[in-house]
Amino acid sequence: MLIEKDKIKHLYNRAGFGLSVNDWQTKNNWKKVLDDLFKPSLNYSTLQTISLAEVEATKAKMKTLPKEDVKDLKKFLKQNVSELNNLWLQEMINSDAQLQEKMALFWHGHFACRSANPYFDQQYLDIIRKNALGNFSVMLREVSKTPAMLQFLNNQQNKKDHPNENFAREVMELFTLGRGNYTEQDVKEAARAFTGYGFDKTGEFKFRTQQHDFGTKIFLGKTGSFTGDDVLQIILEKNECAYFITKKIYRFFVNDNVDETIVKQLAVQFYASNYDIKSLMKEIFSSDWFYDEKNIAAKIKSPIELLVGLSRTISIVFEDEQSTIFIQRSLGQVLLNPPNVAGWPGGRSWVDSSSLLFRMRLPQVIYYDKELDFSPKDETPEQGMMRMKMTDTFIKKLVQKKLGAKSDWTNVLQYFSKSINLTDEISKRVLAKQPAASATKCIQINKDTSSMENEIKSVMIDVLSLPDYQLC
Repeated sequence: MLIEKDKIKHLYNRAGFGLSVNDWQTKNNWKKVLDDLFKPSLNYSTLQTISLAEVEATKAKMKTLPKEDVKDLKKFLKQNVSELNNLWLQEMINSDAQLQEKMALFWHGHFACRSANPYFDQQYLDIIRKNALGNFSVMLREVSKTPAMLQFLNNQQNKKDHPNENFAREVMELFTLGRGNYTEQDVKEAARAFTGYGFDKTGEFKFRTQQHDFGTKIFLGKTGSFTGDDVLQIILEKNECAYFITKKIYRFFVNDNVDETIVKQLAVQFYASNYDIKSLMKEIFSSDWFYDEKNIAAKIKSPIELLVGLSRTISIVFEDEQSTIFIQRSLGQVLLNPPNVAGWPGGRSWVDSSSLLFRMRLPQVIYYDKELDFSPKDETPEQGMMRMKMTDTFIKKLVQKKLGAKSDWTNVLQYFSKSINLTDEISKRVLAKQPAASATKCIQINKDTSSMENEIKSVMIDVLSLPDYQLC
């Protein structure tokens, strides 16, 4: 059984993005920490970088300008998506509601979506952040009516005379039931039910009655003149939906190796609670099995978890916001730009020989402001069409020069200023598990002892550069 401090560390590694230096000093009671995680943010706000009027004005200009000028306007819209990316990243780092933002990151991978319209991205992001710990059925309905999702999955083209099955299929396969729990005929009937679901120029959902098929449908064994809302309700009434969501949450927050007995029990409770997300997460984080040895350091951090965790350990300010986009691209996870509707596969897919070396070198690149020698991962043609592009010039600037990060070591230096066994104490604070003795011995031998400040910095960076830090 873990001691209190280790339980808190494990809890924050999974329910948040790791403990900050301030948390090390103030979070000592596991039960209180657990309760506080479920409190709403004191400073929650909708993240915005652009208004609908600005987007519409930009699009209107595109219709009247030559191609070279249109390119600049498209770049302007993409820049706003990058700004939104960084705003959310800062919320993950600084928010007093860590679980809310961590859950939103989970839902972003679950309801994977991207849009070339930054205003639509803002709407979508607000829904998953606002409902992150709320009710799954409410969030499902709201997401299904966002312009970003309807556009991404082609439902704007879903009309009674020419049904488009894309949206209906993904709703069942990826968002609610999983493969094997519906038939191809169910997909066709659901597509008919979602005909006419679209949006107008203001970004508001519109049920276009002239485009809707009001005929009788047979869906998952039920018969009626169903709309898309009816289809979602029928899906939510299936136990398989609660199981599918619970299993996915278990893999994200607990372990990639699923304990089916536990998941089935959790799914029954989740279904009985009418899909209350908060009650499900409380059950997970308060259970003894969550703190079993097999679940400690059992997960590989996603690129976002890694970057946010580093930023919470030692405060970082990047001179150019494109630096964080470059890091995300290099590691294979760009916020608001998932590879496809299935989201990021996670697990071992996060690391290969190339990305692991970059991950381990990242603390030195950031905190020592060293030169970077790395190129982003290759992208699929699909990603290439929609990704937030950076110019070759900027990429070369990053590779040839530096990320331009400024670090504030004040709190870390103060916290460890009186440490006796520095390597051991830092390892206990920032690693999910203690590293091998050979690793700590190597750090001890190579640390910079020219001053207490340099010693703390060198040990901290070396610990953060260990393979062990990639696990949570």
